[in-house]
Amino acid sequence: MGEEEAEQKQKQQSNSEMEVEEITAKESREQVVKDYSWPVIRFDVPPVRTYHFCYQFRNTSSNPNNFPYGIKWSPDGSCFLTCTDEKSLRVFPLPDAGSVYHENSCSFAADVAADSYTANLVVNEGEPVYDFCWYPYMSASDPVTCVFASTTRDHPIHLWDATSGELRCTYRAYNDVDEITAAYCIGFNPAGTKIFAGYNKSLRIFDIHRPGRDSVHHSTVKGNNQQPGIISSIAFSPSHTGMLATGSYGQTTAIYREDNMELLYILHGQQGGVTHVQFSKDGNYLYTGGRKDPYIICWDIRKAVDIVFKLYRSSENTNQRILFDIDPFGQHLGTGGEDGLVHIYNLQTGQWVSSFQAALDTVNCFSFHPFLPMAGSSSGHRRFVSLDDSPEVFSLSGDENCASIWSFAYASMADNATSMDSGDSNLCQDP
Repeated sequence: MGEEEAEQKQKQQSNSEMEVEEITAKESREQVVKDYSWPVIRFDVPPVRTYHFCYQFRNTSSNPNNFPYGIKWSPDGSCFLTCTDEKSLRVFPLPDAGSVYHENSCSFAADVAADSYTANLVVNEGEPVYDFCWYPYMSASDPVTCVFASTTRDHPIHLWDATSGELRCTYRAYNDVDEITAAYCIGFNPAGTKIFAGYNKSLRIFDIHRPGRDSVHHSTVKGNNQQPGIISSIAFSPSHTGMLATGSYGQTTAIYREDNMELLYILHGQQGGVTHVQFSKDGNYLYTGGRKDPYIICWDIRKAVDIVFKLYRSSENTNQRILFDIDPFGQHLGTGGEDGLVHIYNLQTGQWVSSFQAALDTVNCFSFHPFLPMAGSSSGHRRFVSLDDSPEVFSLSGDENCASIWSFAYASMADNATSMDSGDSNLCQDP
């Protein structure tokens, strides 16, 4: 009994030490966020385009109609990833990220006659890319974590090295006749241990440490409550641990538990196939958008019955995925549209705040930097012309088929508090 008691005490002490280490690591991460997120973005002042990219998309492609249709920041904010219609993924570094703090406004104006700089990595896929995402714990200081995943037509899921461009491993799903079937959307779970992938009427869950064909298959059309159609988007709640949302081209959004994939409820209301889902920072609200649907819908997942509000964007005539994003404070949402405008909405009231012209083309993606007062946008669309049309049709301007990085004016926490006390409502509230 004495030895058993000693072992039990030792285990309890070991568990306590592990808990202390976890708490310390959590506090350290929270402190990093506080250190980096002190600027409060001002949306009443138009942003300045600091970096611009268009010509390398065209000059490196035999297809003059090539355009970027996605831009995603790395979790550590050191670089961003773009995807283009020529089946390529590009990694761009963010030079002098700390310089945006030196002044309240950036005086640099992009010269659209030339790209700001070239990508430091280009990965070529064999077929059109359906979706891509960063490993959630990616850090430039740790090369092991510098990876991103992509899924392409008729191919397995690829895990790429973001520094060398080498293929780390693949995750393969097979259909009923033992042929490889491609995922339409992918996403890492918050723990970074699994890849969730959406297929036609099903989801597959891969363990990232076990590449190959092993996966857990989950049908989305079993039982009474069903989510038919292609699963086109996946998002995980940042606060409600173990909860995820999946959007379907069948115009529905489903909420699941991660541990046992129990279906909690299904949301109806999108006019078109759901192409993007995203949780609010506190995890209490879910935002969904669809193709050929002019509204982003806000849902309160604690009720999941009524629509809280709708946010308009110009997207009635395109099948493109138009990806929106929420700022690091969780106070505002930015979205592009067919008119080339980016609209900013206040998520506390659902009211329009401001807008700016980001391109002369469809802005198919808008993404906030994880902690700097910056954002990225990509724009373009596929143009169809007859053989008799002149090649000059493809003589596009620098504001078409392009990607841009924007710098916003900002105020410090102290300035924001003073402004709020004086009644200035133009500044974002400190959450």
